[in-house]
Amino acid sequence: MIYTITLNPAIDYVVKMDSFEQGGINRSEYDYKEAGGKGINVSRVLHQFGQSSTALGFVGGFTGKFITDSLTELKIPYDFVQLQQDTRINIKIKTETDETEVNGLSPAIGEAEYQALLAKLKQLKEGDIVVLAGSLPHSLSKTVYRQMVSLLNEQGAIAVLDTSGTPLKEAIQASPVFIKPNHHELADLFDEEVRDDYDIVQLAKRLHQDYGINHVLVSMAKAGAIYVGDSGVFKLLAPKGKAVHSVGAGDSAVAGFICKWYETTDARKAAAYAIAAGSATAFSKTLCTKAETDVLLQQVEVIDLSRR
Repeated sequence: MIYTITLNPAIDYVVKMDSFEQGGINRSEYDYKEAGGKGINVSRVLHQFGQSSTALGFVGGFTGKFITDSLTELKIPYDFVQLQQDTRINIKIKTETDETEVNGLSPAIGEAEYQALLAKLKQLKEGDIVVLAGSLPHSLSKTVYRQMVSLLNEQGAIAVLDTSGTPLKEAIQASPVFIKPNHHELADLFDEEVRDDYDIVQLAKRLHQDYGINHVLVSMAKAGAIYVGDSGVFKLLAPKGKAVHSVGAGDSAVAGFICKWYETTDARKAAAYAIAAGSATAFSKTLCTKAETDVLLQQVEVIDLSRR
C-alpha cells in the first residue's frame, strides 16, 4: 500500500490575471481552489495514474473540510488527524510573465496530535511505501522527518522523502530509500558549489554511498534530472515545451517515480516516468494526467553517466 504524509497542507487559491500591480486594485481573469500540499499532490497524481494511495497528515476547520471534501470527490482515501485550528490557505498569483506566492501560516500542532499521527504510522506494514513531502509546520521540530524515517525503517516500510533545508539535512541521517532534491538543495546539503553534471553526480554519490540512500533523483527544472543509485548513474533529458504551471511539478515527478517503480522495480524506467510526469504538469494548467505523461515519456532521453 502507498501512503502520503502532508504535515503542512493547504488550500491552494490560484488567481490568474493579466498583470499584478502592487498597492493597486487587481482583477482576476479566473481563479480556482484545490486541495494542496506536496503529499496530497502526490496522492492526486497517483490517482490520475490509476494507483491508489491513502493521504495522512493534519487538517482542521472549514479549510480542512474543503480538503477532505475534495479528496472524497476524487475518491482518494484519507486518514487525517483533526486539528482545532484552520488549515492554511496559500495564494498563488499568475500573470503572463510571473508567479507570486503568499503562503499562509500553518496551524499549531500539539504533542497529542503528533503522537496520534505516529500511532497511525506504527500500524503500517513491511513493504508499504510512505511519501513524506513538503515543509514542516512551525510548531514541529526540524527533526520530525528524521524520526518518522527511522520509525518506518524499523517497520520495514519504504520511506520516500521530498523536502528541503534543515528537515532534509536531518532526515538523510536516517537513510530514506528515495529523495528528490533539486540541484540547489543538493548544493546546500553539503555547503558546496554545483557547477556542472559532474559536481551533481559526485554529491549524489555521497548521499547514495555514505548515507545509504538507495535512489537519489536530482531535479534540474527544464534541464531534466540526474539519477544516482542502485541502478547506476544516468542523466534524463526533459521533453521540450512551454512551462505554464510550475506548482506541483516536483510532486508529479515523485508520483511518477513511485508509480512506475511500484509496477516494475526498475529505477531507470521510474526515473524516466518521473521526468515525464513533472514535465506534463509544468506544461499544463494543473496536475498532469496519465495520457499527458505517457505522450511525453517518449521524448525523455536517458544518457548513461556510470563512468563519471
